[in-house]
Amino acid sequence: MRIAVLVLDDVFDSGLGLVMDALDIAAALAPSAELRWKTSLVGMRRRVHTHHGFLAPVEPVPRTRPDLVIVPALGAKSPDAVAAALARPDLREACALLRSWSAAGTSIAAACTASFMLAESGLLAGRHATTTWWLAPFFRQRFPEVILDDTAMVVDDGGLITAGAALAHLDLALWLIRRASPSLARAVAQHLLHDQRPSQAPYMTPDHLRHADPLVDRFEAWARRHLADFSMQAAARSTGASERTLERRVRMVLGRSPVSFVQDLRVSVALHRMATTDESLDDIAARVGYGDGPTLRALLRKKTGCGVKELRKTQA
Repeated sequence: MRIAVLVLDDVFDSGLGLVMDALDIAAALAPSAELRWKTSLVGMRRRVHTHHGFLAPVEPVPRTRPDLVIVPALGAKSPDAVAAALARPDLREACALLRSWSAAGTSIAAACTASFMLAESGLLAGRHATTTWWLAPFFRQRFPEVILDDTAMVVDDGGLITAGAALAHLDLALWLIRRASPSLARAVAQHLLHDQRPSQAPYMTPDHLRHADPLVDRFEAWARRHLADFSMQAAARSTGASERTLERRVRMVLGRSPVSFVQDLRVSVALHRMATTDESLDDIAARVGYGDGPTLRALLRKKTGCGVKELRKTQA
């Protein structure tokens, strides 16, 4: 299999490194020649620099289309930076190249902010995808035609593969290796001391979701002040919207219902209280709107995959 890693100016250094390291280790450990894929770094320009200024050793775009293209993230960390990057001539040319390769049968994988490129190319219209979780509201705003699951780590929809935030580059590389050989993927993961992470959900914090919707801002501010006595009726009244309108806008911007978002806020506040106070679980539960500790305990396990003792130790 011929793999091309498409490297653009301002590429996220560790994302590129994780992909190349995983593929390099896979080639070294591969038990047979058919698993030793030919991997090359290709660029839209002769000279390409990483986000931290290093020169990437890229080759010209190959005349023969690759079987798989991997697009690492750009160093853009905010909606404005992503929008500016998507307007660059080299990214527009890259989007056209991806469309042409995809039409010819090439599988395309993109991680983190590179999923914005895939969506900008039009390839993700009507498809399922994921992206870096904190830019999910901006992604939904810019690409409403994409079916986004911002909790997923890796999503494959018909040969268009997207992965979540930053270090999900490694999850993406291992996912690609696993398709060819599960045992080889396990060996690579063990060499890299990597545990399987099927979801971004345990890492998501509501404080860092990037959006610019005044109604959702008013709802979030009110909800933070009323975690213990939250109700949709009171939330709608406080924001000056009907319950139906509030439900629709929050779902459109944040990709979840108002009640689900409040649940995320409660988890975030509970984890903060566990890290910064000696309050009992029952006291924390009452503070964030749950009747008892066991209810909060069950929610924390569901959201983080960890028990209270593990979380206390982790947060300490």
